Amino acid sequence: MVTKKTVKADVLAAITGAIIVLPQGVAFAMIAGLPPIYGLYTAMIPPIIAALFGSSWHLISGPTTTISLIVFATLSIYAEPGSDVYIQMAIVLAFIAGSFRLMMGLARFGTLVNFVSSSVVTGFTTGAALLIGISQLKHVLGLKMPNGLAFHETVGFIFSHFAQINPWIFLVAMIALIVALILKRWVPKMPPFLTGMVLASVATYFLGAADKGITLVGKMPSHLPPFGLPELTLANITKLGSSGFAIALLGLIEATAIGRSIAIRSHQRLDSNQEFIGQGLAYIVGSFFSSYPGSGSFTRSGVNYDAGAKTPMAAIFASVFLVLIVLFVAPLSAYLPIAAMGGVILVVAYNLINFKEIKKVIRASGSEATVLIATFLATLFFELEFAIYIGIFLSLFFYLRRTSKPHIAIMAPSQRDVRHHFINIGRVDDIRECPQLKVVRIDGSLFYGAIDHIEGFFSDLKANGHNRILLLADGINFIDLAGAEWLYHKTMQLRFLGGDMYITGLKIVAQDVLWKSGLKDAIGADHFFTTKKLALAAIYPQLDPAICERCTARIFWECQQDDRLPAVHLIKEPLPKH
Repeated sequence: MVTKKTVKADVLAAITGAIIVLPQGVAFAMIAGLPPIYGLYTAMIPPIIAALFGSSWHLISGPTTTISLIVFATLSIYAEPGSDVYIQMAIVLAFIAGSFRLMMGLARFGTLVNFVSSSVVTGFTTGAALLIGISQLKHVLGLKMPNGLAFHETVGFIFSHFAQINPWIFLVAMIALIVALILKRWVPKMPPFLTGMVLASVATYFLGAADKGITLVGKMPSHLPPFGLPELTLANITKLGSSGFAIALLGLIEATAIGRSIAIRSHQRLDSNQEFIGQGLAYIVGSFFSSYPGSGSFTRSGVNYDAGAKTPMAAIFASVFLVLIVLFVAPLSAYLPIAAMGGVILVVAYNLINFKEIKKVIRASGSEATVLIATFLATLFFELEFAIYIGIFLSLFFYLRRTSKPHIAIMAPSQRDVRHHFINIGRVDDIRECPQLKVVRIDGSLFYGAIDHIEGFFSDLKANGHNRILLLADGINFIDLAGAEWLYHKTMQLRFLGGDMYITGLKIVAQDVLWKSGLKDAIGADHFFTTKKLALAAIYPQLDPAICERCTARIFWECQQDDRLPAVHLIKEPLPKH
């Protein structure tokens, strides 16, 4: 709810956000291969639309490093960066990406981002950060490098032309970089990037840019983003469609992840579908005002929250303040050296690498580490959108492999526990089992992908002569039609062999398909029990009494209480394994 108090807090947060986005917008536009002013255009209109139609209170949209890098990688093969054709294609790409986001939001695909693991995002972001840093070395070192070089080609070119480095350009870049690092570390209240570039510009003035070969950004136009229709030709849509989808997907992952991380701190519940709609409309509308693709910003969203923003009005105010800054301060960009921006971007790229998260992933899970490393390498050596697909595919592959092999254990009641709790026989030495009833527990879903693994386990039981089975189904959360049919056919097979299947503890929600398909009635509703005690009470009378008379295990409470059976000496259960 907007009040006088929230408006004051939002205005103060917006002033900080507008100052921060000024150097960032310029830097990100350079990463994208666009004139600097287009980064500021993208930070004006899309944040307003996203704030009005999204769901997050604090998410700030606009140009980002990773999306900018994908834009450059996509468009640089079709046109010269910075050219009119290149700019128009970037604007078309914003419209296409926005359209995909809007369609996914309207189709309620908000849960789609849940299938992209954090390892994919971390691996991609790390690779993108390295590519960003490498791409700026030509500006930092003063090397004339061909466009469109691959990662390894860029590294090779730098080493082979090391002697051609311009020391004055390198000095300017290092001034901006070192100042930004010092302020970020010890004087966080000062804008590190803006201050670094200003001081580097001052140093350039005294050094003499023309004499030292230092290239300046040049004067930016001091006017509002021009209105125009994107060139939505069939050729452009065909060329940029797949990249537009990849940008849409990655942008939604970024925006949702940022929004959720801040929502945890602000105690807000996000609507992912509404966020998709807001992000889609932001860049559809933005494309009519010279915006290129972007997403939610890690830095600006965090600063917005930390600066005390209370409502989405902070994003709107920040855009208004940015317009005023551009109208009155843009001419000063003529004195900004490109090398200084390159130095600042190196800091931005380094900050993108989350070393703590990388260490955690590698230590915690081999499969997640594989996903992270594969995504990272694919980002370096393949097209960026393809790297995202590889990461998503590997994440789903490991997930399906894990769920397709649910944990299956043979269980038996503990004789050391008066309540006869069932335990995994693999956890103790020489635990006794009933010779007529095999107790099996499945921990995982009974679905088509897991049937082969489960069938293999039960086939081994049948091969060893076990045809009467009590299935402990407490750990089964879901059964699909293939799982229901397997349960029916396995029960019929066991009955044909003179045995049977009994199910206990199966959740009501997991019985849904069994009920609707009629397979529960086909198996027999009397074979489903709510507790093990009820199941054993019904099963025990069906066991062969002759075998029970010779049995010395007597592991069930029912057989221990049966006065018809001769007394036996019950051996105490051994201690559990350590």
